[in-house]
Amino acid sequence: MKVCMLLSGGMDSVTAFYEVLGKHKVVAGLSFDYGAKHNSREIPFAKFHADRNGIHHQIIPLDFMSRLFVSDLLTSGGTIPDGHYAEASMKQTVVPFRNGIMLAIAAGYAESIGAEGLVIAAHSGDHAIYPDCREPFMQAMANAMGEGTYAKIQLLRPFITMDKSAIARRGVELGINFAETWSCYKGGEIHCGTCGTCVERREAFILAGLMDPTKYVQTPELPILA
Repeated sequence: MKVCMLLSGGMDSVTAFYEVLGKHKVVAGLSFDYGAKHNSREIPFAKFHADRNGIHHQIIPLDFMSRLFVSDLLTSGGTIPDGHYAEASMKQTVVPFRNGIMLAIAAGYAESIGAEGLVIAAHSGDHAIYPDCREPFMQAMANAMGEGTYAKIQLLRPFITMDKSAIARRGVELGINFAETWSCYKGGEIHCGTCGTCVERREAFILAGLMDPTKYVQTPELPILA
């Protein structure tokens, strides 16, 4: 099957990219520049992996999101909170309907270049604070894509039954150097080690029993691991 890959440059999407390369014909990797604080750090890794494998990398600008939407994840928003994703403060990083907007655009792009499928690295550990990461939402979008395109675009979710530690293990099996991925929402030169995505990243490697190759500004004690 010809597929487009939503390729952010984070550890989940990069792992899904290499997983899919062995099973489908990837015709494009799509990155969205939507004004997030970490876009400038994350997207270059998406391009790096696409270029390494001879896959067309397409950046789609969505600058209106930073101008019109309210979220601390965006450059127009406030400070990124520290702490675990389970904490209520992490709701500040929700970008309203982000995945819905991106998937709708990606489905149109996929059909336009003759692809039959669209791949997203959604996984079972995606958090309840992000309503557009949950499987009922993904299933609804999958139905909409199938009904709304002549190509009956399929929404593939290869990691939907896996958590982030399982994704880390799978990435190592695929030979991925996770130092060549980006997670930190703050978007500094080095992962902060304390924001929700950094905490989740650190936790995933520990739970997977793997060495974490990431450099962090700080590595304070993590919350009690699940």
